[in-house]
Amino acid sequence: MRHDHREFRDPVLGDDAEGAEGWERMYPAYMRFSPENRDDEDATLWFWDSMHHMEALPPFDMISHEAWGVGLGEFNSRIFPVPPAYGIDQRILNGYLYIRPVAVSDVEWIGERARLFAERATYYYENWDDLFEKWKEKMEAVIREVEALEIPDLPRLEDEKIVTGATGVSSGHLLIGAYDKLIESIFLAYQYHFEMLNLAYAAYLNLLTFCKESFPGIKDETIVQMVAGNEILFFRPDDEIKALARLAIELGIHEELTDGADDPQATIARLAGTPEGDQWIARLEAAKEPWFNFSGGTGLYHHERSWVDDLTVPWVALTGYIGKLLAGESIDRPTQEILARRERVTSEYRNLLPNDEERVIFDQNVDLARLVDPYVEDHNFYIENWFHTIFWNKMRDVGDRLVTGGFIEDREDVFMLNRWEVGQALFEMVFGWATGARKRHTPWKAEISDRKRILAALRGWTPPPALGPIPDEISEPFTVLLWGITTDRIKVWLGDGDDDPDALRGVPASPGVREGTARVIRDASQLSEVVQDEILVCPITAPAWGAIFNKIQAAVSDIGGIMSHAAIVSREYGLPAVVGTGNGTTKIKTGDRIRVDGDTGLVTILERA
Repeated sequence: MRHDHREFRDPVLGDDAEGAEGWERMYPAYMRFSPENRDDEDATLWFWDSMHHMEALPPFDMISHEAWGVGLGEFNSRIFPVPPAYGIDQRILNGYLYIRPVAVSDVEWIGERARLFAERATYYYENWDDLFEKWKEKMEAVIREVEALEIPDLPRLEDEKIVTGATGVSSGHLLIGAYDKLIESIFLAYQYHFEMLNLAYAAYLNLLTFCKESFPGIKDETIVQMVAGNEILFFRPDDEIKALARLAIELGIHEELTDGADDPQATIARLAGTPEGDQWIARLEAAKEPWFNFSGGTGLYHHERSWVDDLTVPWVALTGYIGKLLAGESIDRPTQEILARRERVTSEYRNLLPNDEERVIFDQNVDLARLVDPYVEDHNFYIENWFHTIFWNKMRDVGDRLVTGGFIEDREDVFMLNRWEVGQALFEMVFGWATGARKRHTPWKAEISDRKRILAALRGWTPPPALGPIPDEISEPFTVLLWGITTDRIKVWLGDGDDDPDALRGVPASPGVREGTARVIRDASQLSEVVQDEILVCPITAPAWGAIFNKIQAAVSDIGGIMSHAAIVSREYGLPAVVGTGNGTTKIKTGDRIRVDGDTGLVTILERA
């Protein structure tokens, strides 16, 4: 029974964002709230997935959350039956994604699922390293297949090779097939995404549950310190930048690189042709594949270009590292300190246990969490970064074909149609090409023009953090662990205890206390504004922001739990962090002097700018 009878806005009777009338037609009906499903849809809390999809969704980009929604749900519900939880349900309101965890209510079925989960998960845990190596091979095969995928042109007359080779297949057929393969590839990538991820989080949960029962009052952040310090792929792109910074100084070309920070491509062109410049450029090119397939954002939006397409972000890191090296400072992560702390924390809590039997269980839980930890970080590089970089650019090739066919004005316009509509437009184009009939009028250009207007209006709308009734307690483990949605967070959204304008509370994600000047950054394009030793305040961080953590002294984010990117990277860099403050970027302004207490989760504004 709910005791708090307040509610967020009704999910079904929501008003259109001003100026965005007609937004619904950009998304399929199955993604929208509807009066016909009111009994179900307004009975539970939905929260805005601002961690993965903080912007209004261009219609095609919806494919990212469709793919993760299906993959997560299938592995949680049907393959490794997580006892208390099925998948994550999704709806779009005014262009923004709202989600809700689907709980298992049948107690008997939960018991049966627990038995099956234990059997199936044990097989993966016992063979984890071998299965992870095979996972990398499978995932790289998907990426290489997409990379090699040809998006054919539609010629006036087919090449004679079709006759002499007796292929029996036209370019039109191949074009439609290539698009189908491209769509299939992203859904396959997200099957692999969740093949091991939920099991990895389950291992974390085992450790969290054991520690909370055995050590009442222990903080989540203290528990995850027992796992920190693994060598993970996540940091490899940043390590490549550090190597390039060291090489630039060694070759004596660091001043040219620093002076040309505003235009990396022009700087590279100026360096080309000199022995030192050519050596450095060769090292840069070697680093790009695959490590610069690294998105400037979450990777889930087509416009978040990767380092390989836009060198601006890595150049900010490069010049920062050069400056630190010239000043005699270290640019290495404090890995040994992190490892020493994890062993100390682990040992201290282990010694508190009453008997050997408890210590054996504790050791097993710690070992398992450490075993799965690299996957939790590394899968992100393979899928959200490497795969998505190739996938979005291949879709641009599809856009080129539709431009040639006269269906859209610009290759980027392909993202203004959803995946079903792109398929329709391609079929219409191939059908006309096949018949040779006079071109029909198509609605796509006019529709895309109107959708750009709608999307601009949606971007000006502020989504409420949640919709629907308020539960007594938020206990679904993934919601708490990854999204940082807790019962206390709901109270903050409702305005409870938010009386102090100079204080924010969030999740204590990485220990330590620092005071300094705040720098509010809303996206990767602003990273060059960060000054040495400032405190980063942002909605959320992305993997490609990793290099900036060598420049800041603490981090504050609006969104995220103890397993979010900002939390993980801050721990690895030994920086205090508070995540999931909800409104840090609104309350704090650039130039404010603030204190970040990563031990308690309190952020205090000491002095306004």
